[in-house]
Amino acid sequence: MHEQLRGKGVVVTGAGRGIGRALATRLAAEGARVVVNDLDPATARSVADDIGGTPVPGDASSADGVAALVGRATEVLGGIDVYCANAGIDGAGGLGAADSLQTPDEHWQRILEVNVMAHVRAARLLVPRWLESGGGRFVVTASAAGLLTMIGSAPYSVTKHAAVGFAEWLSVTYGHRGIVVQAICPQGVRTQMLEDAGPLQELLSRDVALEPEQVADAWVASLDDDRFLVLPHPEVAGYYAARATDTDRWLAGMRRLQHKVDEAVDQGGRPS
Repeated sequence: MHEQLRGKGVVVTGAGRGIGRALATRLAAEGARVVVNDLDPATARSVADDIGGTPVPGDASSADGVAALVGRATEVLGGIDVYCANAGIDGAGGLGAADSLQTPDEHWQRILEVNVMAHVRAARLLVPRWLESGGGRFVVTASAAGLLTMIGSAPYSVTKHAAVGFAEWLSVTYGHRGIVVQAICPQGVRTQMLEDAGPLQELLSRDVALEPEQVADAWVASLDDDRFLVLPHPEVAGYYAARATDTDRWLAGMRRLQHKVDEAVDQGGRPS
């Protein structure tokens, strides 16, 4: 068991399946006391039953939903040591650039609520308590899209950049006061989101599509040095560096990939 997790009180949002379920399962195996949150009460209860955790279903993005989750989790755990802000949605509304550009405002708003404001609202409640108690850990499940971009989905790309940006700000502002902040940024992971990606599925899996459990393993390994960026796909570090050091060249390469996706969509196939 990892010393950073044994006996800790942990909340995992969006824990009914995918990366969230893998995180909750691994946390329980490491000796943590886990509150399992999911919008679907049945999946929250199922996962909690499987791992010996406590289900607290509900909306982890709205102000009222976050307050209810944090309040109930605090009652159950006696205090929250680790908050895994994992819940996220894509909601692209289309794979082509034009389709994504026309995503309705209400879809943008919902994606912003789940992928960004959920983190802000949770931190508002948790950070003051952690400053008083001596520390805590805030873990954001973002995406490589938050470091690079996401072809085909403007809302997903923009909100994941914002999620990473907010996590960076938290780390800069409170990292010297005992609050550890981390951002998990995988590429393709074998979840429902990848299955629903259509022509983007092969592109997202071009290095390798990981199992959710491998993402959880990468995060637990990161606890040894409390690194901010957790990159289950190590290749992302190189892409991120290339983006920063020669942005125009990187953008040109991404436009070529976008062109392949456009062609695949037109042909009803996948990018080669």
